[in-house]
Amino acid sequence: MERQLPKNVRQIGNVSDTPKIYVEDYVDTFFVQLCEKCEKAGKGPMGAFLVGDIQSGDSEEYVYIYGAIQMHDLKMSGSEYVLDEDVWKHAYEDCKQYFEDGEMLGWFVAHPGVPLIPEASTVKLHKKSFPKKNTVFIMKDPVEKEETYYVHKMNDLMEIGGHYTYYEKNPCMQNYMISSRKKNGVFPTETVEDRAAKDFRDLVRKRGERQKGRKAGSLMYAASACLVLVLIVMGVSLINSFDRMQSVQNTLNSLAGETDSIEARETSGTVTAVTEEQAGSGQKTDGQALDSTEGSTDESEGAGGTDIQQEQDAAKGSDRVSQTAQDAGTGGQALSSSGENGNDGVYIVEEGDTLAIISKKMYGDISHVDAICKMNGIENGNLIYVGQKLLLP
Repeated sequence: MERQLPKNVRQIGNVSDTPKIYVEDYVDTFFVQLCEKCEKAGKGPMGAFLVGDIQSGDSEEYVYIYGAIQMHDLKMSGSEYVLDEDVWKHAYEDCKQYFEDGEMLGWFVAHPGVPLIPEASTVKLHKKSFPKKNTVFIMKDPVEKEETYYVHKMNDLMEIGGHYTYYEKNPCMQNYMISSRKKNGVFPTETVEDRAAKDFRDLVRKRGERQKGRKAGSLMYAASACLVLVLIVMGVSLINSFDRMQSVQNTLNSLAGETDSIEARETSGTVTAVTEEQAGSGQKTDGQALDSTEGSTDESEGAGGTDIQQEQDAAKGSDRVSQTAQDAGTGGQALSSSGENGNDGVYIVEEGDTLAIISKKMYGDISHVDAICKMNGIENGNLIYVGQKLLLP
């Protein structure tokens, strides 16, 4: 199946030569880890077989390296490398297990203090082991951190000026790295470091849980304080409403008392004609009294309506405070469940993650960004993608 050219790439060196070599980022990280092991061991070279495929385009040829398998034991005979049957047997077994459709198309050697120029015996071994055109041989000095790429073409190993590192989901290589790290890829010093790192992660995680508990307690305290405040406001409103209602009742009682105190007087028996002016004056007075009574009644009703509205608003405020407390509790649950990612030493990059955010999630601060970069061979911390698995230090 023809591959599409990777879009997320980083150029290393001069890539004008042919074929174009693309090395997946996990493979490059594996090379770095292999060099570190070689430097710590302080003896002999370490090697790995390259797994990938070779494709030809209209005007270019491409080599994609998406896997690497550590050699069981790279031996030396004088100054010559030796790949015996036992090395090939283990390599084929690992390739079939982790890279079912992969093809071994070259090899990698980390050898401290050796010139990065293949000797005639190395060229002969490569042509015998990988006779296909455009197979790759990589030499790297683990001390000086220098590397050189060679390609089999024109019946020789020709140096390539540069290559590309590309980034994509690569579960096969990631699973192989995790498996080899658990089996035999960890030195005693690394075991101590891993245990210390695990203890440190546990300490940071417990401290984070305590901080989360304090935050949740603070939210509950704030919610309770708001609820008490609402109840106080409701009580004051009810007292004010009762006082206003009592005032209206007293006004009505006083009006009723004035009406009852009017005394009946005996007249002289003469009938006096009522003029229009007097009638108008009496009607006007009655109208004023009526208007005054109606105004008082309306004011009483308005006061009562205002009190009822205030009671409803206070009740709604109480409901909102209860909902706030409930939301705070729910938020705490969601926050605690998110801590499950990364518990097994592997963190899966999520939407919106950066290395600083991941360090904050797992350790409580951002001081572990460099350690995560070194663990995964990341040179540019901005180049991570959703779904990528990161080995946690």
